[in-house]
Amino acid sequence: MLKTLTFTIMHFCIAFGVAYVLTGSIAVSGLVAAVEPLCNSVGFYFHEKIWARLEAKKRASSIPKHAWLHHQA
Repeated sequence: MLKTLTFTIMHFCIAFGVAYVLTGSIAVSGLVAAVEPLCNSVGFYFHEKIWARLEAKKRASSIPKHAWLHHQA
């Protein structure tokens, strides 16, 4: 849990720092640092769903057809 907390703080600080360098605005940087991790979390959710689907297809295609047909009977 401590590792997750420190990673979250680091992520916030990097997002804030990059946004501040680009904009010079503390308000915009704070907003970016707050919104960006939320967007990444949503993106990661869908990324994982897509990868799970691709891995399932890969597993299904690795089963020999005769074994699959026998398994379905």
